[in-house]
Amino acid sequence: MQRRRIGSGGLEVGAVGLGCMPMSHGYGLADQDDDESVRALYRAIDLGVTLLDAADIYAFGRNEELVGRALAATGTDPGRRDEVVLATKLGLVPGEGRYRYRNNGRPDYVRRACDLSLRRLRTDWIDLYQLHRVDPEVPIEDTWGAMAELVGAGKVRALGLSEVGVAELERAQAVLPVTSVQSELSLWTRDPVAEVLPWCLDHGVGFLAFSPLGRGFLTGTVDVAKLRRDDFRAANPRFTAEAAEQNAELLEPIRSVADRHGSTLAQVALAWVLAQGPHVVPIPGTKRTKYVEENSAAAEIVLTAEDMAELDALPAAVGSRY
Repeated sequence: MQRRRIGSGGLEVGAVGLGCMPMSHGYGLADQDDDESVRALYRAIDLGVTLLDAADIYAFGRNEELVGRALAATGTDPGRRDEVVLATKLGLVPGEGRYRYRNNGRPDYVRRACDLSLRRLRTDWIDLYQLHRVDPEVPIEDTWGAMAELVGAGKVRALGLSEVGVAELERAQAVLPVTSVQSELSLWTRDPVAEVLPWCLDHGVGFLAFSPLGRGFLTGTVDVAKLRRDDFRAANPRFTAEAAEQNAELLEPIRSVADRHGSTLAQVALAWVLAQGPHVVPIPGTKRTKYVEENSAAAEIVLTAEDMAELDALPAAVGSRY
């Protein structure tokens, strides 16, 4: 797989990454299968998918534990830790209710959170440590400064931010260079295209696109009527029956492009994200080996100017992101 550079510090990863969240969080407990998730993770590495993205809030630490077990050395097996760029996130802590969180950017929390993530991930360092959300009650300079201390201590190699605007990026950049920005980017969520993507390109910052498949909707395989209550999409505004019916109109133009390339809708959706710039790395989340294989193949698709024009002309999605 072709590789892309994240930031100016030398991090290089496969053009398509792997979001580890669905392996243990968000999409329903009944479908979770740790063994299959580990197989999917190994298959991803074999295919050149080297960026693995987790977070301490996913399943309240269990997601990091799963990834850590999969990568760790055991006996004479050296493990696969050295083959990947391991990314995780901090900054969200449990709130009230299922899938309810609150922000925490306090420096003392940053230090504790890092040590806990290192323990769960069974590693001595985190390649890319990201602030999941900025805490509005803590100056970003304080949070980012505490994270910078972790770089100085050798616990972290590079730092990233998630779901931020240019003003916040400028403030963090003044403390320590930003390596990456992670935000939602897909054919039905294009918010970062106007300002954040250009800022990242101008400053040598990588952009990690989460939910590049619209939480699965853009694959054309999601039946919203069958979403279980423990699947967080069941309460998502874009997945209501009414919204989904209207959003289904987005799929036909994608299917038209896919037919021309002999590919799937998912592969076209990922190819569009990849086409947004050489600094962009989509991180589709999955827990299935077959989807890892399908998603990684998207790196080989080159969309034409005609393809891009058709996809760029898609209407906005119905419903808010959350």
